[in-house]
Amino acid sequence: MAISALLFDKDGTLFDFAATWESFARAFLLRVCDNDEIRATAVGLTIGFDMQSNSFSPDSIVIAGTPSEIAATLLPHFADTTQDALVVLLNEEAATAPQAEAVPLASFLDNLREKGFKLGVATNDAEAPAMAHLIKAGVSERFDFIAGFDSGHGAKPGPGQLLAFAKHIGMEPTQIAMVGDSTHDLIAGRAAGMTTIGVLTGMAQAEDLAPHADVVLPDIGHIPAWLVA
Repeated sequence: MAISALLFDKDGTLFDFAATWESFARAFLLRVCDNDEIRATAVGLTIGFDMQSNSFSPDSIVIAGTPSEIAATLLPHFADTTQDALVVLLNEEAATAPQAEAVPLASFLDNLREKGFKLGVATNDAEAPAMAHLIKAGVSERFDFIAGFDSGHGAKPGPGQLLAFAKHIGMEPTQIAMVGDSTHDLIAGRAAGMTTIGVLTGMAQAEDLAPHADVVLPDIGHIPAWLVA
């Protein structure tokens, strides 16, 4: 069955992961550690972020985890707060994180819409900062569906967000491609019965994504050509 809709992950897919989240991690860690760089460095390592090199490890929970999962990992280092309070701080900092578009998004998405594709976003970020990022990029209205981990459909690698998108647009999962930069995205796509497209604008390598993907592309800009190949 031909693909008639595309569901995109956000971080590492629509936006380049490193350019966005390395700045976020440094700002967040310094904020919660009261600008104590030594403490921030130690805490950062627990979520796979190296303050010295300003980079994430490939297995960092920040790459595909939800804010709740990140907060749970951080919580042992902050005895005077709660997991919910850490989630609030994570979401506040995430909403202001600088976004680097993987490709010029407005023209890319307009081209797909002109060809009749339905478009959606399924992210493990919270819905509010996700909307803030898409609004700031001027592309939120190009999407028929936007869901975060807290939108009521669960989080990836579960298929809940993906099946909710299919229901929302009235299509079978077999008519939809899930596009993402992490194995969480692609495992969710397979579980939902969708075509899976991996992209290399996140932290994962092609060999990480290939076992779960129908195709691995350099970035989302290569999707239109692949669809007609």
